[in-house]
This record gives sequence, structure tokens and C-alpha cells, in this order.
Amino acid sequence: MKKLILGVYDDEKTLIKAIKSIRGNEVKLRDVFSPYPVHGLDDAMGLKPSRLPIVAFIAGTIGAASALYFQYWTLVVDWALNIGGKPGFALPSFIIITFETMILSAALTMVGAFFVRSKLFPTFNTDVIHPRATNDQFIIAIDPQNNSVEGDKIKTMLKDNGASDVQDKEVAK
Repeated sequence: MKKLILGVYDDEKTLIKAIKSIRGNEVKLRDVFSPYPVHGLDDAMGLKPSRLPIVAFIAGTIGAASALYFQYWTLVVDWALNIGGKPGFALPSFIIITFETMILSAALTMVGAFFVRSKLFPTFNTDVIHPRATNDQFIIAIDPQNNSVEGDKIKTMLKDNGASDVQDKEVAK
């Protein structure tokens, strides 16, 4: 079990200001939970851009190459048919299937990668961090063991930056 300090906020503007202030005091955030996307939250938390587009590009490229190879193998190598003297490998006729397979493989792989990255896969054990985190409140989660600042000082910082509630929570790793 891991102990987290939770700061509960009622307003997104207060949340953004609090995150900037807390990060300015060299406190590392574990995560922030919000009921809806908040503009500027990624920048305030100092998050790097997502790598999901790279995963989608690789999966799309593999899907397109696989579709193109399968069509080539089927119509040229394995079951070659001479239809009116047309060439067996006519690239324009393969474009639609190749494109659709590329989009399908990229989309399915990206959804799977998102679930695994967000720990939303059924085999992961997830805890509800706060009962109102998905309703109307914003939660800052801080791991005191991962910070050089003491837990009591972190709680004081959260309160001073507008937290309506500060509490300790035990969660699974």
C-alpha cells in the first residue's frame, strides 16, 4: 500500500494556480484527477507530449504494409489470374483496402495502448482516488515518499493554495 496526500479543489482556475505554486516549491505531483479536460493542465503539470501518435503511426504503417503484401501475395503470387491482359499488381486497385486496413490497425492499437497506459485494462487493480473526482471536484495527488518536502509542509501548501479539503489516502501501488 502507498500513502498519498490528496488536495481537493472546487475550481479549475484555483487548481491551475495551485499546481504552478506547488511545482514552484519543488514538490513532485503524482497525478491530477479532474471530471473533464482542463485547458492548460498539461502545461501546468509539466507533462511531456503523449507518445500515442507514435504508436498509431507505427501500427498504421505495419497495417498498411501487411494489407499491401497480403493483396499482392493473394492476387499475384498465390492465385494469379489474367483478367483481360491487365497487370496482376495494379497499385491503384490496392489503395482502398490498404488505406482502410491502415486506419483500422492504427485505431485499434491506439485504443489498446491508451487503456494499458491509463491502467484501465481489466487486469489492473485501480482504486477510486476520491468519490467526487469524476463528478465536480479536482484532485491533486502527491506521493510524500517521492518528495524531499515533508508531508505536513505539503498539506500546508495545499491548504494555502485554496484546497477545500486535504486528506491522506492509502492506495495500491
